[in-house]
Amino acid sequence: MEAQTNSDRPAARVVCVDADGRILLLRWRDHVSGEAIWEPPGGGIDPGETPLEAAARELTEETGLPGAAVSDRWVPVRRDFTWLGVRYVKTEPFYLACFTRRTPEVDPGELTEEEARAYLGYRWFATDELPHGVEPPELAEVIAELTAPA
Repeated sequence: MEAQTNSDRPAARVVCVDADGRILLLRWRDHVSGEAIWEPPGGGIDPGETPLEAAARELTEETGLPGAAVSDRWVPVRRDFTWLGVRYVKTEPFYLACFTRRTPEVDPGELTEEEARAYLGYRWFATDELPHGVEPPELAEVIAELTAPA
């Protein structure tokens, strides 16, 4: 059975970079497909929210890290992925958040019930060691664009 396609759910993500240049990725399991993925924190934009406000809120909810760390620096990222049996084809803003500490502690204390069921953990990765199964697959290029000198 082919997945239903939904391109209407706007979302924003945050590329978090620690003092050593490591990138924070969250691990999730899709309970429909059984696949596990790694991706930057982020999620849906609520009605009345700007993408930047959503990115800051999602960062705090999913990681406990301060939303104020999210800068207005972003790049558009074309997405084409399937989650819980729904295919999403859209463009999402990926924002940059830089932290002055090495591997800040993450506390995903405000996950929704659905997120809590899917959440498998987190890890800070060196950019040259991004894991298999990262979403989006071109995340290394997104990171390079976001962190390049302005």
